[in-house]
Amino acid sequence: MEVYQIQIIETIIVIIIVSILRLLSKKIISKVGSKFKYQSGRIKITNKIVGFLLTIILAIFLMVIWGVNQSDLVLFLSTILTILGVAFFAQWSIISNITSTLIIFFNHPIKIGDSLWILDKDYQIEGKLSDIGIFFITIKTKDNMKITMPSNVFMQKMIKKVDAI
Repeated sequence: MEVYQIQIIETIIVIIIVSILRLLSKKIISKVGSKFKYQSGRIKITNKIVGFLLTIILAIFLMVIWGVNQSDLVLFLSTILTILGVAFFAQWSIISNITSTLIIFFNHPIKIGDSLWILDKDYQIEGKLSDIGIFFITIKTKDNMKITMPSNVFMQKMIKKVDAI
């Protein structure tokens, strides 16, 4: 067999394995999510993260199969990571918002769909938490207005969870 035929067969095998792993991970995440009664939004995001990680693993395996030089790959990855590091350092608030979003999503007592009051001396907000994005949270008020707030600001406010609005 030619070298390319072996590489094509290896590529197909790796793609099949990653596809099977993706299906298995979705089933496992769904079972765990229903067992612990996680919100469907959390399950979807977790599936996306696992899918993204599996795609990265697939890309790495394909690069190895097709003979990408490891020193070139390390140089490329270190360049990308350096650029990202400088960008995040220059915009520290981005990191702060991402970190705050993770804390809100996984460990905050307020969850999507909960009614809340943000107790602020200048501007009180009353509504339901409708979305937790990467950088912002969205609150829907009684008047059907949507208020977005940076996640790190949300973390710094006193919040009162209410039964119904």
